[in-house]
Amino acid sequence: MRERLHKIVNSLWFQNSIIGVILFAGVIVGLETSPYLMEQYGAILKALDKVILSIFVLEIVMKMGAQGNRPWLYFHNPWNVFDFIIVAICVLPFNSQFVAVLRLARILRVLRLVTVLPRLQILVGALLKSIPSMGYVSMLLFLHFYVYAVMATFIFGKNDPLHFGSLGASLLTLFQVVTLEGWVEVMRIQMLGSAQFGYEGMEHLIVHSQAFPVGAPLFFISFIVIGGMIILNLFIGVIMNSMQESQAEVDSLVKKKEGIASVTGEDIAAVEHQLDELKRQLAVLRHRLGKST
Repeated sequence: MRERLHKIVNSLWFQNSIIGVILFAGVIVGLETSPYLMEQYGAILKALDKVILSIFVLEIVMKMGAQGNRPWLYFHNPWNVFDFIIVAICVLPFNSQFVAVLRLARILRVLRLVTVLPRLQILVGALLKSIPSMGYVSMLLFLHFYVYAVMATFIFGKNDPLHFGSLGASLLTLFQVVTLEGWVEVMRIQMLGSAQFGYEGMEHLIVHSQAFPVGAPLFFISFIVIGGMIILNLFIGVIMNSMQESQAEVDSLVKKKEGIASVTGEDIAAVEHQLDELKRQLAVLRHRLGKST
């Protein structure tokens, strides 16, 4: 039974079937967002949802059964743990409002595609592996934001209190600027002065209008070049490097599996013959040593 289950859960048709069920589950959850469809076909959609959940539970049982007398080995694979947690959340039997919200995590079942598609596993693995390096890049990016936010608060705070009136407002504005969303308008307020541009209908907020025709372009262009075009690209570099490392690991595993799979009965017989020959030679050596003593 163990060997039969192991063969089934590792077969291509079984994995493709699970992928199909995951995609179908995502469609069902999407349909349940429509009040009209829920009113007309709510019972059918809920029944289909239970069927899908039953299939996922059956899959977990079969994978545990494939481990034979050691079903706990199923949890040695992190992706299996991920699957189990998602399915466990979906079968919570309580009806409280908290669990009702938690049960909306059914949409997480779509994320199970990560566990059944090797390429997605490489991507996710690369992202997880790059987290430590991304932490240092994030620290560098935060320092960049902080220095420029302090400068902007001191320089532009009185002219543009709406965007740079405080350190928090400056940080938020600079985040908007680094995404290149409306940064030209923010720069023009500093270039022309708040009394001339950007505060129409909000003149009561103006503290001290002052124009920075040269300083403002230098400030914003340098901030975008350093933050948006250099530091943010470091994130891409870190992720790409981790993806290459993950791909190399996968290729190494594939080569090992191919090497094991290419071993034939003749190869095994040749190794056994060599072992027998070594045993014979050891026996001869022992015999000679015995005579010499």
